[in-house]
Amino acid sequence: MAALRDIKNKIEATKKTSQITKAMNMVSASKLRKVEKKYRSFQPIKAQVKAILESILQSNPDFTHPLLKTREIKKTGYILVTSDRGLAGPYNANIMKYFNQIVSERHSSKSEFIVATIGFKGFSYCKRNGIPLLNAESINSRDEIQFIDFQAMSKAFIELYLQEQVDRIIIIYSHYVNTMSSTTAEETLLPVTDLIEGKESLSIQYLFEPSAEQVASQLLPIYIENTLYGIILDAKTSEHSMRMTAMKSATDNAHEVIQKQTLTYNRARQASITKELTDIIGGANAVK
Repeated sequence: MAALRDIKNKIEATKKTSQITKAMNMVSASKLRKVEKKYRSFQPIKAQVKAILESILQSNPDFTHPLLKTREIKKTGYILVTSDRGLAGPYNANIMKYFNQIVSERHSSKSEFIVATIGFKGFSYCKRNGIPLLNAESINSRDEIQFIDFQAMSKAFIELYLQEQVDRIIIIYSHYVNTMSSTTAEETLLPVTDLIEGKESLSIQYLFEPSAEQVASQLLPIYIENTLYGIILDAKTSEHSMRMTAMKSATDNAHEVIQKQTLTYNRARQASITKELTDIIGGANAVK
């Protein structure tokens, strides 16, 4: 009877767990739709800022800016975009694994790079492993993330780049492909090279006031922040997608466990009944 009670308790506990994971799956699906819509609607804003900057570079081929200049790589800055919470499948583990791989391939010591993290998981990982950090506290990766959340960090990195304390800034994140697939990706945030590569293909001309150079100097930091914000939205979409998939898998696994335990319970119960019947029949025969 004790064994039957243990099996029944395990079935009830698994049912409660499946209810929780099912609810989390539904919440993640709702958040995924919301953040994906936000990510898609942000792309035209980023594209417009990029078009203006490319027009400036096209009409002013001699224009130079420190944020556009490439130089010898002595020290690299990394931005890791992770989540604040777990239960998102391999979301955070994939980012850490990718980061460790490129560090082992490109650097011989920790003095050659510095890391800024978005999300508590990345911050705690770097703290535990003694990785040099730019931010002293965790920058939360909340669902309703805003520019202000990471603006101080992006400005600090831009300042380090302008002072030539870092020579390249790379952001590592999980890129959203679809609801069933995400890939870990890296993108160079500084120096800005995608504007230089595309400047020859534009034909739109703008009139600038006070001057194209001043407008470009103001827009470049905004473009960098827009790029970072778009990447964070992309990563947040991937996070909700992977959490939704993980919770669905957990729910399916819970149902499978419940089925197996129910079958075990029924067999044990049937064996117990059969044993009792055998004892009763044996006792009756003994009386006769």
